[in-house]
This record gives sequence, C-alpha cells and structure tokens, in this order.
Amino acid sequence: MPVSTSVVPLGGKPPGYFNHARADLVARLPRPLGRVLDVGCGAGAVGAELRAGGAEWLVGIELDPEAASSANAVFDEIRAEDAVAAVRGLPDANFDTVVCYDILEHIFDPAAVLRELRRVIVPGGHLHVSVPNARHASLFRDLYLKGTFGYTAWGHRDSTHIRWFTRRDLERLLNECGWIITEVSTHPFKPYRAALSRLTGGALRELFAVQWFVLCRA
Repeated sequence: MPVSTSVVPLGGKPPGYFNHARADLVARLPRPLGRVLDVGCGAGAVGAELRAGGAEWLVGIELDPEAASSANAVFDEIRAEDAVAAVRGLPDANFDTVVCYDILEHIFDPAAVLRELRRVIVPGGHLHVSVPNARHASLFRDLYLKGTFGYTAWGHRDSTHIRWFTRRDLERLLNECGWIITEVSTHPFKPYRAALSRLTGGALRELFAVQWFVLCRA
C-alpha cells in the first residue's frame, strides 16, 4: 500500500486512541452546525457528539482504515484517504462547520489542507482547530532537566506528531490561509495554575496551556 504523502501513518496506536469524543470542544461550536466536515475523524466519537449537537450531514476524513471503518456507523460519508487528497475532492462551499481536532500536527503540509478547507466552506462558516501547545512547561522540563524530547505513544508529544505550534504560530498559519480568528482558548487551569497566571498578568498562560483551541470564520 502506498505511504501517504501528507499524513504520518498512525498504525500501532493504543486502544482508545481514535475514540476521543471531545465533547468540550463540540460544545464551543456556534450553532446551528449545519453540514459538518470532520478532518481526522478517528473512529467516530466526535461525530457522535456533532450529531447530538444538531449536525445535518456529517462527512469524515480518516486515513487509518480500521478507524474509518468504525466511523462509518456514525457519519453519512467517510473518505478513508490522505487529508489533502480528500479535501481536494470535495465540492466548493459545501460545509457550514469544519473541525480539525488534533490532526494538523500529523500533517506534512497543514497549510495545504487549511487553504483547501477555506474553499469547501460556505461564506461565514466556522472552522475549529485544536493542536498541542509547543510552549507547554513540560517540554522545558524534559528538554533541560531530563535531556529528552519525551516522545510517547499518545498525548502532548505523540510520536507521530511532525508539526509543532505555539499560539502565535497557529494564529499566523490560519491568517495566512485566509481564516478570520474569532476566539483562542485552552483547557481550564487547575486552581493553583490559574492563580499563578493571574498573578503574572497572564504571562504564564502559554506555559500552562496543554493545547490551543482556535475558532475561525471564513
């Protein structure tokens, strides 16, 4: 089987890797959801949340064949192929909402995907992206105190991540690809981290954020 030219193969991942529902992110999406495209839809857990949130039509893109097969039970249409090729095969102005949850970091050329997504979404439609934060404090700890980058099978430093984004990097990329950013957020902090962030006027926010969530408008 030919190797994808745009996404790192994800075979051999631990059980549950493709089954994160991300209900917290779906809850942040503007309503109505309308026609939804889920790039990197995994086994369909996010799709189930989108459906419960009122999605009228669900299309998923997933390279992993086993996960894509499972997602078939949830989505109206699954494209089990490379992300760039899959998006290029979609018609213009066909979606109201697009989600890219923890997928851009797996793609060799995320800009190519984001530019194509701009084409397939309706004017005023919404894109929601989540990526690991390259400035998280744990990376400094591992690099400077432990002497390792600290790759793992899943999580912040998943061994199949090939792109890394700070908040500024992600905002710049989205802007360059024609998206209008309307909100940048992260997970709620634990009380002591929230207090430290407030005491420093928010200076530590970027070190405590494990991920960034960016909502955009076309």
